[in-house]
Amino acid sequence: MDEDRKSAEYFLSLIKQSKRGKFKLYIGMIAGVGKTYRMLQEAHILLEGGVDIKIGYIETHNRQETVALLDGIPVIPRRKIFYKGKELEELDVQAVINLRPEAVIVDELAHTNIEGSKNEKRWQDVLEILEAGINVISAVNVQHIEGLNEEVRKITGIEVSERIPDRVIAMADEVVNIDLSADDLVTRLKDGKIYPSDKIQAALANFFKTEHILRLRELALKEVASHVLKKADDETFSSQPGLHKNFMACIGSNGKKANNIIRKTARLASYYSGEWYVLYVQTPKEGADKIALDSQRKLINSFKMAIELGGQVIQLKHKNIPEAILEQAIKKDVSTVCIGMPYINRWRMLLYVSTYKKILRELKKEGIDLIILS
Repeated sequence: MDEDRKSAEYFLSLIKQSKRGKFKLYIGMIAGVGKTYRMLQEAHILLEGGVDIKIGYIETHNRQETVALLDGIPVIPRRKIFYKGKELEELDVQAVINLRPEAVIVDELAHTNIEGSKNEKRWQDVLEILEAGINVISAVNVQHIEGLNEEVRKITGIEVSERIPDRVIAMADEVVNIDLSADDLVTRLKDGKIYPSDKIQAALANFFKTEHILRLRELALKEVASHVLKKADDETFSSQPGLHKNFMACIGSNGKKANNIIRKTARLASYYSGEWYVLYVQTPKEGADKIALDSQRKLINSFKMAIELGGQVIQLKHKNIPEAILEQAIKKDVSTVCIGMPYINRWRMLLYVSTYKKILRELKKEGIDLIILS
């Protein structure tokens, strides 16, 4: 509890330093580790310190220990929305802004809002509240971070649909990891402290396998450590020019491969506080009438994902891909170009090696780094 109090007091000092909204984010490896519980504990500590903090949205999942902590914390009524004949509830963003508390708790950052809401995603609601000068405390599980999507899928075999851009994590003024051992977590699950009894066996067979928990725990620890190091670097080197890098992801029309390159480039740019771009070069062989409709849809979805993650899309026609990459890299003052490792057979190996060598040679002349991503 002493550590919790120190964390709350540190966030209180951030609030007092500036009138703009401060953002504190709790990250967990999986559901049930205690993120919501810790947010409510912090709310009580802040209330004791004289901070006007309210609950904008909280999801207790009827966990009794968490429900008990609601007592005494002011709640902003949720907005009611009728959708497909049902009355549903969402965070009332405008009510939060109108009431202007010093701080507000907004749970489940990766949530997708009901159709008809002002914003599509809850993280967009949070950004709006922060821009209004209100401090926000929120929480998310590591599997919902866009840049980790492929790693999570490889670990669990599950494609997580609700995800938040890495740049939202990077915006947080403070990131706290909520950790719990795999044994303690499984015990909580079996004791019915996380899910109802009818969902326990399914959970044990999926995300709550011990090997999955350990790998997700490692991801969460690395994510928080990376955030702390980046913040330290920003504070140390912010006055020194030339340290922030700009990145350019070069993609083709292969949807899955392109999306992985985009995610990894977005994470790199976020770490270095740089701008980033997605370049697609349409050669004469890839005219609109020569690419399958499925590939065209994948390409459009890749562009959409890049924009959502904060990148800028460059789409152009050119006969020579290396020349196009070099031209755009120079034009956009790019320090690092990211390309994918091709899936090639031995008969096409010479062609690709020649292309890669040409790209590398031309970029080297301009002092631009090249990263080949798996």
